[in-house]
Amino acid sequence: MPPSDQITAPPPADPIVLEFADNRLLIDLCGAYDAHLAAIEKALMVQIIRRGNQLSILGDTDSKQQAEAVLNTLYARLESGRLVTPAEVESLLRMERPKPGTRPQVGGQLEMPVGDTLEIQTRKKRVEPRTDAQKAYVKALFDDELTFGIGPAGTGKTYLAVAVGINMFIGGHVDKIILSRPAVEAGEKLGYLPGDMKDKVDPYMQPLYDALNDFLPGKQLAKLIEEKRIEIAPLAFMRGRTLSNAFVVLDEAQNATSMQMKMFLTRLGKGSRMVITGDRTQIDLPRGVPSGLADAERLLAQIPKISFNYFTSKDVVRHPLVAAIIEAYEADTGSA
Repeated sequence: MPPSDQITAPPPADPIVLEFADNRLLIDLCGAYDAHLAAIEKALMVQIIRRGNQLSILGDTDSKQQAEAVLNTLYARLESGRLVTPAEVESLLRMERPKPGTRPQVGGQLEMPVGDTLEIQTRKKRVEPRTDAQKAYVKALFDDELTFGIGPAGTGKTYLAVAVGINMFIGGHVDKIILSRPAVEAGEKLGYLPGDMKDKVDPYMQPLYDALNDFLPGKQLAKLIEEKRIEIAPLAFMRGRTLSNAFVVLDEAQNATSMQMKMFLTRLGKGSRMVITGDRTQIDLPRGVPSGLADAERLLAQIPKISFNYFTSKDVVRHPLVAAIIEAYEADTGSA
């Protein structure tokens, strides 16, 4: 027996052992050089040991169960024929964690059931919302005639809206896509730009071109723009128009004035869908000019069939540092 003054360490807790039937899927689950496992270990403070077709999870009880839920969710995703990328793993880890003692599969707290998965098919790729807020937003884009997406940069507000617009266009639900944003400089005076009108406004519209290029082949996109079945134009060009049978997106709506917002919203015609996206923390309007986005929130929140969807730093799908940067600025604003 040990001396009375010697303290013995408690025995290590039993690991959770997961066994996966398909070794090929297990390879994808672990990632290149086990990168996915390393990301889960770092985020949840666990150790994952791989032996054959088994993964053993070591750590405290809650962390082990959370890692188990994440691994089961990712494996079920692979079984359904979808990919698991580092971005998917990182996004899943940032989503709401399961409660201790639960073992959610794909239908659990971390993921929607495979049969109800929201996937947006475009000409070049399938787009899938990753977070709960993004899923609710995409559902609203399909269900409601007027949808607002409000939140910080990198949360997929514009990207998902353009993807849904392309999906509806190629499905024949709308005849054209109209993308607009206010031509407001982000705190810099750029002076007079050379060229014709298109040359002058295209720099402001470039983010919309970037999204379209992700979803449509280059030649097809150029043809659709030439035929004016896809239009990209500054907000000021919308005055006097009635936009019927169209999918219409107003991006960077926080930089629209109250009068511009009213003008734009009243362009909605029969058979059209309208999406308004913006970030209330990035207003570039002159001092003292109120944002039309804030007025729209205040005035339209109670009107049926108008959907307001809000995003936070948890929904950022760019580099993980973007979420940390947004949280740092939010914390500083709150303490000011």
